[in-house]
Amino acid sequence: MDFNLSDDQRAFVEMASQFAEAELAPHASEWDEHHHFPKEVIQRAGELGFCSLYTPEENGGLGLSRLDSALIFEALAEGCTATTAMMTIHNMATWMIASWGTETLKQQWCQKLTSGQALASYCLTEPGCGSDAANLKTKAVRDGDDYLVSGSKMFISGAGATEMLVVMARTGEDGPKGISAFAVAADSVGIEYGKAEAKMGWNAQPTRLVSFDSVRIPAANLLGNEGQGFALAMKGLDGGRINIAACSLGTAEAALKRAKAYMQERSQFGKPLAAFQALQFKLADMATELVAARQMVRLAAFKLDSGDPEASAYCAMAKRFATDVGFTVCNEALQLHGGYGYIKEYPLERHVRDVRVHQILEGTNEIMRVIIARRLLDASAGVIA
Repeated sequence: MDFNLSDDQRAFVEMASQFAEAELAPHASEWDEHHHFPKEVIQRAGELGFCSLYTPEENGGLGLSRLDSALIFEALAEGCTATTAMMTIHNMATWMIASWGTETLKQQWCQKLTSGQALASYCLTEPGCGSDAANLKTKAVRDGDDYLVSGSKMFISGAGATEMLVVMARTGEDGPKGISAFAVAADSVGIEYGKAEAKMGWNAQPTRLVSFDSVRIPAANLLGNEGQGFALAMKGLDGGRINIAACSLGTAEAALKRAKAYMQERSQFGKPLAAFQALQFKLADMATELVAARQMVRLAAFKLDSGDPEASAYCAMAKRFATDVGFTVCNEALQLHGGYGYIKEYPLERHVRDVRVHQILEGTNEIMRVIIARRLLDASAGVIA
């Protein structure tokens, strides 16, 4: 068993780190303060392939593995958590369109999405259906060669600033088998956007309610077949959970590095903080848990890449563990900074605010436990170890 990265993987990480240091980190604080969505920076990231990491090559993507993609997202998140998270959502939506879209749809949108010239949002959550996504109410009714979509979606990242929406809507019976997935142009007649939500973190991207009032979309914009939408949404989220876990790892790594440097710079009672054993132990625990979380994320990505039948459970484990560890590490790094950690001159308070939502979105960590427990208790499940 070889845990070392390949030469190609080290090169991917180096390129992502250079981009994060040059294009993300110097501006992250300003974007957070002014709630600026740096669309032009994401488009420059697209020029390097970061907007289509695991989209198939035949549709304009890089065709990388989920493991390679997770390494890149982790490196990018060291520069700006919120912007990298938006890139992961765009990657997920773009991959869904490229994987299950019709040829007509792919010809219209794949080049724009893979290059980052157009960005995409993922629309599953509704005002009345968060964790209970299989009971979503948004409807799509067939009308000749079109569908008419009506309903609303809540907490949609990038909404109002993206060009494409991947929307899950009900076309049939109650429950998950009555749900279909659609690609909807974000400027379609009948779409309205709510106010940008005032949030604790993730301020470098807008989050809005999206309302659909008999929005007419071509039948060619159906992803897969009718009734497959929930399954496709969950496939998207398996990778999405690895991606968001990687964002937690990158942010926690940035917080850990700052805490380590601060402990060597700051002196109290006549000696540097690094000389106090209690603080050494805290730093050791932060590093240990972060390394453990990183290995779990990479294992889950490997399971997804290799088509393991229990990959969803591993993705849920990785998301639950890595996002909890990411928050703890950032919070402990803030604590090590004392009062300086609480003020905006230092990035620790932003790190804490940004990673907190990772324990909620892409399925709450409570739902991750439900997914894991169901597989452990299912007599037909494979080995999970």
